[in-house]
Amino acid sequence: MSFYNGMYKLLAKPLRTIFKLEVKGVENLVHGKGALLCANHTSLLDVIVISIGIDRQVRYMAKKELFKIPLLSQLVTALGAYPVDRGGADVGAIRKTVSMIEKGELVGIFPQGTRHPHVDPRTTEVKNGAGMIAYRAKCDVIPVYIKAKNNRTLLFRKATVIFGEPVKYEELGFENGGTKEYKAASELIFHKICALGEAEG
Repeated sequence: MSFYNGMYKLLAKPLRTIFKLEVKGVENLVHGKGALLCANHTSLLDVIVISIGIDRQVRYMAKKELFKIPLLSQLVTALGAYPVDRGGADVGAIRKTVSMIEKGELVGIFPQGTRHPHVDPRTTEVKNGAGMIAYRAKCDVIPVYIKAKNNRTLLFRKATVIFGEPVKYEELGFENGGTKEYKAASELIFHKICALGEAEG
């Protein structure tokens, strides 16, 4: 048993209780197939509520500074995170992400690029990374909406995680790639994410 699976079996159930977690749409996760999972970002805890809501490991990019801290570095690595330089275009991290998806893994990113607590996600800027990764990996994208009071995930406050139907690669409108296509695809993905929240009410 991997470290992640052991931790999942030990902690997932009590953490679901602590977060008063409700999960919807898990049937939209296809096991054995790689995909990019994209969600709105309200809190550092978003990674946890997504991960404990499903029985499939999600891999995440984490800022490289975390991997320089003793013990924390070993922990985040064991949990499946990998470093990214958020200060610039980290080609190595992007290649690793694409490679993992091609090998059948589920990789999670936040198209907004940073946390936006207490803010309607529909009003926030979306980065190009989701579109670029989807193009390079030629993969489907699973939109995820995290619903929490005041748009911020907190302990002991109800959180709802909604997994939407996969956005097929063919729906993303790619022809030759490039910045404009990445941006348009990222905005389409984020529109799908926000639509899940609107449907939830």
